[in-house]
Amino acid sequence: MTSRFPTVYGPLILCAAALQLSAAETGVTFSKDVARIFQAKCDECHHAGTAAPMSLESYAEARPWAKSIRERVVTRSMPPWSIDKTVGIQHFQNDRSLTDEQIATIRDWVDAGAPEGDPKDLPKPIQWPTSQEWVTAKLLGQPDFVVESPAYTMPAHGQDVWWKPVTVLPITDPRWVRAVEIRPSTPAGRRIVHHAIAYLEQDEPTDASASVSAAAGRPSKILMEWAVGKQNDVYPADSGKLLVPGARVRWELHLHAVGEEIRDHVELAVWLYPKGQEPKHKTELAVLLATPRSGASQVIDIPPNSTAVTAGTTVLRQPVKLQNFQPHMHLRGKAMLMEAILPDGTKETLSYVNNFNFNWMTNYIYAPDAEPVLPAGTTLKITAWYDNTANNRNNPDPNQWVGFGDRTVDEMGHAWVNMTYISQEDYDRWAAQHKLTASIH
Repeated sequence: MTSRFPTVYGPLILCAAALQLSAAETGVTFSKDVARIFQAKCDECHHAGTAAPMSLESYAEARPWAKSIRERVVTRSMPPWSIDKTVGIQHFQNDRSLTDEQIATIRDWVDAGAPEGDPKDLPKPIQWPTSQEWVTAKLLGQPDFVVESPAYTMPAHGQDVWWKPVTVLPITDPRWVRAVEIRPSTPAGRRIVHHAIAYLEQDEPTDASASVSAAAGRPSKILMEWAVGKQNDVYPADSGKLLVPGARVRWELHLHAVGEEIRDHVELAVWLYPKGQEPKHKTELAVLLATPRSGASQVIDIPPNSTAVTAGTTVLRQPVKLQNFQPHMHLRGKAMLMEAILPDGTKETLSYVNNFNFNWMTNYIYAPDAEPVLPAGTTLKITAWYDNTANNRNNPDPNQWVGFGDRTVDEMGHAWVNMTYISQEDYDRWAAQHKLTASIH
């Protein structure tokens, strides 16, 4: 049977001789070579006005950090992209990882003394959006409306806080959402907001698309989740989420102290389909657990100085397309795997994050032609690995027994996955086009 998933592409292999060329031999300079790499993969986060500790837009700004940049790039800790490149889907809309060739260029540049080169060789500067501009506006224009959470003041020191206010949405007629974006209102706010979830509360008939989140023990509708490393959700063409009059957002803001008092709020921007237009497909942000459940809690039990593995499964009740994979764990989290077990028993690896970093809740958004299409009856299996030993550099205390909890020092394990529900007829048509055996009815 032809695979329903894209061909796996391993990393680009460079010949050993090419890797040994120095910057002096190849003429690598900041102006001619490195600035272009930074523009493509780094400057979106590392420009003036962002939360990053430095800008990399100019030679004067980047040069003092050259050795640190080399170390972060060679070890692939920057840019943050933790997908294993040897298995699973490898085509992403937002791939910010560096190729082996780009890494070699930066390494050789630093090893040669980080030469500036001729400023005339610099690429044209990019006008990055300010902190007051919406990322999605580049694609869809300005949002139809923006709502804010009430502000919260986080003291300089103290326990984690979960702020759960309610905001009414300005909806007077049923309207369909085509994109959403969440952000703390200031760069300082990004330092204290671990994550922000906008739960959608409204009177809407239950349908099959609510089944995944319900099975995960969460409210059946989530408008969006934000964490460092994620910006927005833009739904596939002809798909969306329904808002009805009286709809409201119940916020869940997880806040933590960072050594200084900060007051901020979170903003939600919404882009709507034209009034009266109803998309064909409904989209849901699902919470796929990597753990078994006991009542309302996940079962996680990690003794001191040990490692652990947990897994959870979710059965799809109708055909779906998956848009992304976003692992979520805390400080002991090390890796997460998403697999599809098809109705005929075939198992496919979809995505594997083999070097999870708590500081970057990266959302891996599949390219449209790489989105997996799954039949009804498919089991999605999420497996999580945890390291509660001294080998884990993020571990605050390997001598503590760790269980499930919402605090950063506790643990959890789930994947945020946007699912677009399609009909059986749509799936059968897709399967025929791809010469696949249709799902078992």
